[in-house]
Order: sequence, then structure tokens, then C-alpha cells
Amino acid sequence: MPRKAKKKPKKTARKKMTRARRPKKVRAKAKKTVKRAKRVVKRVKKAAPRRTPAPKPMAVPTPPTEPTPVLMEGMRAPDFRLKAYPDGEYALSDFRGKKVVLYFYPKDDTPGCTMEACSFRDTKSEWEGAGATVLGVSNDDWSSHQNFAQKYNLNFTLLSDPDASVSKSYGVYKEKNMYGKKLWGIERTTFIIDPEGKIAKIFPRVQVDGHSSEVLETLRRI
Repeated sequence: MPRKAKKKPKKTARKKMTRARRPKKVRAKAKKTVKRAKRVVKRVKKAAPRRTPAPKPMAVPTPPTEPTPVLMEGMRAPDFRLKAYPDGEYALSDFRGKKVVLYFYPKDDTPGCTMEACSFRDTKSEWEGAGATVLGVSNDDWSSHQNFAQKYNLNFTLLSDPDASVSKSYGVYKEKNMYGKKLWGIERTTFIIDPEGKIAKIFPRVQVDGHSSEVLETLRRI
């Protein structure tokens, strides 16, 4: 008796079910891929160095529009108020009753200015013993003073005169000839101001070598 051929199971339902499930699997895989990509991006951002904003260009002082004042010994020193390193602001009048060594120098962290600053640093106990305080002034900004002071362990106050207003009022902001090029800047000058706020001594066109010694000699005579 011939055997009956077995009927093959219908695949239609399975196919339909597979087709219905397939989109869900694809969506699930896509979500996993997106999450994995986000995690990778976060890791890359954390590992990447942060970009620091470019520093703002420092304002360049303009040449004086009025005649340069001529200060003389015995005259009252012009008062001022400037931002100071390490902190706060100072006016010259804040030091009334003390001797003040007010020295103007061209630029932070240059050979001559570094030598001058370090000589005042090393003789601090002596000028303090003479009842004086030292104030250094340049056209550099506060952050430049900070770097300069920290690099050489300076132990006195640096004042920032970015627009050269104080340098002009003391007559030390002048036109200079540097390697055949004319430019405006501070001419290295030191003023010793007595406790009454008058100029006791002026050292123009300072030669750095030995300058702190001549300042100390003058302080002891006042």
C-alpha cells in the first residue's frame, strides 16, 4: 500500500512572525550603537586637552599729548592709585609717614629689570631697617607682574601702569631709540620720597649695577 507523502509544515506564519520582529531588533541594535557612540565621544572629549582662550592683547600706552612734566627734588610727589601685585590697589598717599623707594623700570623679566628687582629683593632687610618700602612700577599688566614676582621670589610690591598715566605724570615715559628704532617706553628712574610725600632724591637713567647700594645710602641720610 503506497505511503502517503507527509505534508510539509507551512512557513508562512513563521515568516510573517520573523518579518514582524525584524524591525524591533534593528531598532534595538541601532539604539545600542548610538549609546556606544555617545560613550566613545564622551571619553574622547575627556581625554582631549581643553582649549584655553587666547589672552586679550595688552593695551599699548600712547605717547603723551602734553609736555612731559619736569619733577625736581623738594617738590611734592604726584599721588596715584594703581593695581598692585600681590593684591589690591595702592595709592602713594597710603604710605604717608614712611620713606618710599618708587622705581620705574621698562619691562618685566628682561635682563636689566630682573637684576634691579633681585637687588631690591636681596636688600629688603636693609631698606626696611631704614624705614622704607619699595614699589616697582612698569607698564606691564597684573598677570605679567605675577609671573615675574613668582619666578624670582620678589618680596615687595609691583604696581601696574598699563596706560602709562603715572609714568607720564612722573616724566619718565619717553621716546627711546632701540637699535635704530624709535619707540615710547619707561626710562629707568628711581624716586626716593620722604615721609611727608616730597621727593627727596631722583636717580635718572639708572645704571642697575650698584643702584640698590646708592639707594640705601640715601635712605639712611633722610
